[in-house]
Amino acid sequence: MACTFEIIGLGCVVALILSIAAKAPYQTRLIIVMFGAGVSVLICLPFMLLRPRDYRNGLVPSWLFVQICKLMGITMEVRGTENVKSEHGSVVLMNHQSALDLCMLGHLWPVIGRATVVSKREILYIPFFGVGAWLWGTLFINRSRKTDSINSLQKEAIAIKELNCKILVFPEGTRNSKDTLLPFKKGSFHIALQSKCTIQPVVMSKYEFYDEKTNGFRPGHAIIQILPEISTDGYKKEDMDKLIEHCRSVMQEEFTRLTKERLALNAKKHS
Repeated sequence: MACTFEIIGLGCVVALILSIAAKAPYQTRLIIVMFGAGVSVLICLPFMLLRPRDYRNGLVPSWLFVQICKLMGITMEVRGTENVKSEHGSVVLMNHQSALDLCMLGHLWPVIGRATVVSKREILYIPFFGVGAWLWGTLFINRSRKTDSINSLQKEAIAIKELNCKILVFPEGTRNSKDTLLPFKKGSFHIALQSKCTIQPVVMSKYEFYDEKTNGFRPGHAIIQILPEISTDGYKKEDMDKLIEHCRSVMQEEFTRLTKERLALNAKKHS
């Protein structure tokens, strides 16, 4: 009984801290969000060790992190789930804005199917989170070694073909908070053409509530739109630039539309 009261008391303390943090300065709120990601993984680590490299290991940490984000006033909605086809694998392209994209991944993980993420190797060394990411199947790439990248591409293509995996990639390659998407890297398109799979664009509306330059970080809402798959049939290696431009154009159009929608709703809310 005493243990039960202790757990309830701890939960109340955590909820109070998060409630206060929702109004805290930029740096404090960002630290709490990132700390929350680590704690979400730490809690689940003993169970994740029972089935290493299994995408299902990410389900509970994702849910926990989404709840932490909600307590911080950050909410997201997922649209277009009917466009997810579980019967085959695909390359999932996502625009990359900030560390808060972890929250986007938390929302996508339960709905996108058998998924894995392609990430830079540095993520592996983040306490708790890096180990958890490895346990749920993240593919880490050492960008400084070309042979590692090539081997990783081959593994990803095999995973798509044999396991019907959804390979989640940020094709811009780096964070971008501008209104225009950065040029896409070719790696994910090599995977798609090599495995002859579809490409699934996923677009997140602009985080108008988060600005690294001005240290702005307040409660807000974002939209995750899963767009219809883009077929790679008919595309060859020499047509890659054309495929890249088509995918980027589709995602840019949706990014602009979603951003306008969010700005209009915010203006209406404050009018």
